[in-house]
Amino acid sequence: MKSWGNWLIGIALFFPILSLAQSTTETALLFSRTKPGGSARIQGMGGVQTSLGGDYSSAFSNPAGLGMFNRSEVSITPAFSITKNTSDYLNNSNTESASSFSVPGFGIIFQSDKDSRGGFLSGSFGISFNRTNNFKQKFSYIGRNDKNSIVDYFIQDANGLFPSDLKPGGDYFNTPTGLAYNNYLIEDSTFLNPNASEQDYLSVIGVFPTNPNDVRLVTQQELVTFEGAQNQWSFSYGANISDKVFLGAGLGLATIRFTSTKTYQESDYFFVLDPTFNPVDNMVLTEELRINGSGINGTFGMIVRPIDMVQIGISYATPTSYKLTDSYRATMNTKWNNFDYFGDNNPLNNVSEETDELISEYDLKTPGHLNFGATVFFQKSGFISADVEMVNYGGARYSSNISGINFDSDNERIDELYKNTFNYRIGGEYRLNNVRLRAGYNYMSEPFTSEQNGISRKITSYTTGIGYRTQKFFADFALVFSQGENSYRPYRINSPDSPLVLLNTKSTLGMLTIGFPF
Repeated sequence: MKSWGNWLIGIALFFPILSLAQSTTETALLFSRTKPGGSARIQGMGGVQTSLGGDYSSAFSNPAGLGMFNRSEVSITPAFSITKNTSDYLNNSNTESASSFSVPGFGIIFQSDKDSRGGFLSGSFGISFNRTNNFKQKFSYIGRNDKNSIVDYFIQDANGLFPSDLKPGGDYFNTPTGLAYNNYLIEDSTFLNPNASEQDYLSVIGVFPTNPNDVRLVTQQELVTFEGAQNQWSFSYGANISDKVFLGAGLGLATIRFTSTKTYQESDYFFVLDPTFNPVDNMVLTEELRINGSGINGTFGMIVRPIDMVQIGISYATPTSYKLTDSYRATMNTKWNNFDYFGDNNPLNNVSEETDELISEYDLKTPGHLNFGATVFFQKSGFISADVEMVNYGGARYSSNISGINFDSDNERIDELYKNTFNYRIGGEYRLNNVRLRAGYNYMSEPFTSEQNGISRKITSYTTGIGYRTQKFFADFALVFSQGENSYRPYRINSPDSPLVLLNTKSTLGMLTIGFPF
């Protein structure tokens, strides 16, 4: 029978993190990599909008475009989205879908004509609401792992700590590793040998790393669910100078609402050297992270019309300064198989522990966006437009005014991982009387300095749309098909065999904009 002497004594931790829920570098990229917001008209053309105007989206993207309005209007955009994630883990494939109905866009424009004697022909003030990130999605995976277990991570994470650090009230209690210690999944070495170091840890379901024949198999599975959105209210003004130059500026009030829920489970432990040894039926770790906050930014832009058939635009959105609050909690439940853990004839069965609710307040500055665009008109038949966006994802920065909280290492890691990138959008519209036919393409480049886990994080989108316009009413419909790849590690250990889940994400967004000029 497998004895206490077979427990694994851990190695140094490879990548220390406070919890398994979400790293700061991940959330920095998540909140920095926003998508082009806008009406169904704009979305149907791939999101191009830097050199266009006459749409409420201009209040968000390039306020200069508001100067092209010749009347006031109000519009609203409801939408429906479906996101499908296909995971690949240890040669097993699994698919999860998530859908949502929302109102990602709203705009009201107040236009007024001016005295034309000075070249100032008209101006428009716009208030718009745009959704720049929809976080709602989920994925799951399952596989049989013969290389390692999350218990190995707990051992490595605990090494160097005193047991008092892991017990209730200790500095490390409110972590998955602290929960594992209080679920008896790990133990300090003095439990077996009073002369051993209490800062070395082992586990009853561990293996000897020096013995290649001591193989443990375990079924690992997890369900990860994301909820929430990133939105912005924009208050902008655009001016028309002689129908040749359009200038604009705006203030943006951004919000973030994000929730991550992860339920990780291990079960069916099997030891090749002792097939009858079965102390644990399963362990379940559930983590929930909520991040809420608001931020502010500014947007400035200009559009010039050198000749009637060409418009050239430029806009700059300053970095967004967020004040964020996150709360984290976790629970762990272990179902022991009536195992006499202490050797006192009081066997373990169901054991459970939960962390306190941890609340943190800090600041995050996401990088600014510089956009260039050009549009070519084909008289009254339509146009083709293209945008280039420059954004430095490595420029995201965390900070805190709370004594004892330092983000220097996180910011250095962000600077190392992410780079300055160019994103591209192209689209066009064909006009047939009152009907508009649209199509577009959107390419978001790799944000990392080098490929991570052999995967490119580029996102490609193909769009199409149709519109109908009269003097007193308009309606636009768009479909956006997006695809990208990603990867996910449930935990990291000092081994090239740290588990890796490969993800393929496909999403479909359908949106309808209804507007009423007045």
